[in-house]
Order: sequence, then C-alpha cells, then structure tokens
Amino acid sequence: MHDLNADLHSHSTASDGTLDAPALAARAKANGVELWALTDHDELSGLPAARAAADAQGLAFVDGIEISVTFAGTTVHIVGLHIDPRNDELVAGIDTVRAGRELRARQMGDGLAKIGIKDAYEGAIKLAPNPNLVSRTHFGRFLIASGVAPDMHAVFRRYLTEGKPGYVEHRWAKLGDAVRWIRAAGGVAVIAHPGRYKFTPTEEYALFSEFQAHGGEGVEVVTGSHHAGDIVKYTDMALEFGMLASRGSDFHDPGESRLDLGLLPGSQPLSPRLTPVWSRWTAAELRTGSAVAVDALPE
Repeated sequence: MHDLNADLHSHSTASDGTLDAPALAARAKANGVELWALTDHDELSGLPAARAAADAQGLAFVDGIEISVTFAGTTVHIVGLHIDPRNDELVAGIDTVRAGRELRARQMGDGLAKIGIKDAYEGAIKLAPNPNLVSRTHFGRFLIASGVAPDMHAVFRRYLTEGKPGYVEHRWAKLGDAVRWIRAAGGVAVIAHPGRYKFTPTEEYALFSEFQAHGGEGVEVVTGSHHAGDIVKYTDMALEFGMLASRGSDFHDPGESRLDLGLLPGSQPLSPRLTPVWSRWTAAELRTGSAVAVDALPE
C-alpha cells in the first residue's frame, strides 16, 4: 500500500493547469498512476470531466480541491481529498474565496503597468480558460510569452513575489474555515507542500497544531517541490502529529512543472511507518478500474 503510485495533487485548465481533464487522465494512465486526484485551485468545475475521463482510462479517482488560505501572513494551500463537490457548505465557501480574485488580478496588472509592462491583466485573461480564476501563473505565462522573462522562476523572482511590482497582498480563507468546508463535504484536509512555505520553526509548528485542532488530518510528504531532506522532515512531522501522509506531483504543465504527473521520486515511496491517506478509502469508493489500485486498497 505504501508504494502505490498515487498522485493526489494536480491541476487542469479549470484553474491554472494547461491540460484539460481528459488529457490529464490519459497522461496519468500512461505514466503508471494507480490513484489520481484533480485538485484545482479554489475550483470544482473540472471534477465531472475528470471523473468521466478517469473511468474511461480505468483509473482510480478521488475528487479534490486546493483551497487558498492565509496563515501568519503567508498564503498556504490546503488540499481536500475525497470530497463531495456538490456539498452546499463547500460550494459557498469556495465562492467567497474566488470573489476577491478578479480585483487582485486587476491590481497585479496595475502594478506591472507602473513599470512599463502594459496590458498584463488582459494578457493573463486570454491565457486563463476559466476567467474567474486568473492567477499569478497566468501572469507569468503572459510575461514569458511577451519576452519579459525567460522562465517562470525568473518571473516570480523579478515580478510576482512580495516586494515586487506585480505582487498584491491578498487575504484568502481562514485556515479553520477551509478545513471545516472540506470536512463538511466528507473529505480529508491535507497541508499541501509544506516545504515551500518560508515559516520559522515556531510558525510551522503553529500551522500544524492549529490545522490539527481544526480537524485537519493529513500532510503531503512526497510532492513535486520536496527534496529528499523535506521528505525526511515531513515524514517525522506526520508521525509526531499522528497525521495521514499524502503524495502528489502538483502538476500544472509539461514544461513548467518540476515533475511530471505520476513521476514522483521512485526511490521515495511513503515510509512504511506512515499511514497513507488512501487507507481511508475502499476500492469500491474510488470508481476504480485499476487492478493494481484495487489490490493495494482496503476492501
């Protein structure tokens, strides 16, 4: 069960990915994924197509979402797995998170215009299949296409992080609210890629403690932005807090993402000391056609 090729963090064109749900499902299947989740940013609309595509590929599937949260002045992402995307409390909560995105995007465009980069908002909109979810990633793609920066790393370093002209501070959902929405929808709340946040040890411990106090249950241990040292660290933290362990590539695009969908470090499966998040679900719950996944999941 611990070496199951589960990829429980990925994005489609419904948020800031560049592949639609059928293309993602086909890519997951081709790359040997046995259990897949679509977790678009603050968005549920891609899930029906993802479920249908997973069924067509004979791929075990989990409905998911990634909710933007503000904690200690930092944007943190909380993944919800095995959610009911029709749950009224979750849907209403996500609507409140999305409400501030358009204003933020316009302010980002204004900031870039002040340094001579014109029409960035309009350019980002054109690159966002879902106009309600224009993100920094879409601005980044516009800046690369315009020749302003060579790659996404340079875009964020020069223009889109705190203190740079395209950065706009924004308060997202409260941590407790995000966890509550996920739990109301029957899901498991998971701290996404904790190694990415620039917290002090005290702040990080507070994040884990408060998250757990609100009913959060899991943490991504193996993920696209974690190196070997991060995997060791968050294995230990999952054990310390008694949390379920998850894994996922955080795949957005074949050219941008550090790791491809399903191609997480093969030498770094979840430690057998950990309890995988998928141990919560039976094969029958996951609409699975994957024989390997069926064998690896509880009956």
